[in-house]
Amino acid sequence: MKLHEYQSKQLFARYRIPIPQGEVASTPEEARAIAEKLGKPVVVKAQVLVGGRGKAGGIRLAQSPEEAERVASQILSMEIKGIPVRKVLVDEALDIAKELYLGVVIDRAQGKPVMMASSEGGVDIEEVARRSPEKILKATIDPFLGLRPYQARELALGIGLDKSLLNAFSSIAIGLYQCFAENDASLAEINPLVLTADGRLLAADAKVVIDDNALFRHPDLAAMRDPEEDTPSEREARAHGISYVQLDGEIGCMVNGAGLAMATMDVIKLYGGNPANFLDIGGGARAEQVAAGLRIILSDPKVKAVLINIFGGITRCDEVARGILEAMKAVEVKVPMVVRLVGTNEEEGRRLLAEANLITASSLSEAAEKVVALAKSQP
Repeated sequence: MKLHEYQSKQLFARYRIPIPQGEVASTPEEARAIAEKLGKPVVVKAQVLVGGRGKAGGIRLAQSPEEAERVASQILSMEIKGIPVRKVLVDEALDIAKELYLGVVIDRAQGKPVMMASSEGGVDIEEVARRSPEKILKATIDPFLGLRPYQARELALGIGLDKSLLNAFSSIAIGLYQCFAENDASLAEINPLVLTADGRLLAADAKVVIDDNALFRHPDLAAMRDPEEDTPSEREARAHGISYVQLDGEIGCMVNGAGLAMATMDVIKLYGGNPANFLDIGGGARAEQVAAGLRIILSDPKVKAVLINIFGGITRCDEVARGILEAMKAVEVKVPMVVRLVGTNEEEGRRLLAEANLITASSLSEAAEKVVALAKSQP
């Protein structure tokens, strides 16, 4: 789950990470009032969960409260990459001497968090890695010990900070790691971390991504979810307890179990197709969840064929079959479907599907080969 910039900054403030003065506004009048309260030039920033705000005109400088109101009105009427802007962050404008980068991610190869720092802030870290990988310094963090002060100091010196800033940088780095760890984040990033002309270090921008699977431990963070972050299909899937991610392919996939879902997508690619989604109905899915999953898949206009791959351990194959037939009554199915059922009550499940004249397969390879051929035959 992604947090907006203003939400991420609020979270950073809990960990004593210095942030610019500012507040969020939903109307131009609120933006003007915030600018008046700050009493200095401000920057008005669109709050949308996509990149490229600046290039799209979603970040603007305002020298006066009147200009802040006018700029906010323009930004609040925008769409950035198809997402309407509902809120703007009105922050004090900073006199920036240097832009840095600081972030924490999980290094899955090491199974540990890694803090990255760079003297090249203000641009995507991926671009820095491509253009100047030597300018990215990394510190691997022992999760039992946390980020040690000496690691923070080494990062600060490595990106060229003056020794007078070591304590301030170390405090920010340690706070950022604590924020990352205590909130079950998969990413916590300050880009840019700015050094102002008067010698302060401030988080001018902030990005935090929370692991969805840990949200039950953080109801305060779960309440921050922006419903517009997800597609309508993803919102419906969450309501039914289904794991769903929309992709760009043409073959819809419904599978029980995340590992089997990934393997199914791999085999579809192997046979020349492209998955339209990741959809895991879970280990004990009932007929109503199966029906909901199929409705979600069929709502995607790009889908030309559907592969349903069920290994019935906890999930009963006959329950899945009934869910498919139930969904077909409620949703007009205009694309071919291939079903592979193996496991508990598979004979009963296959009988139900055979009576409905659905295409079945006994192996994943056979199912993938059939569904790819069917998808390619569709207009």
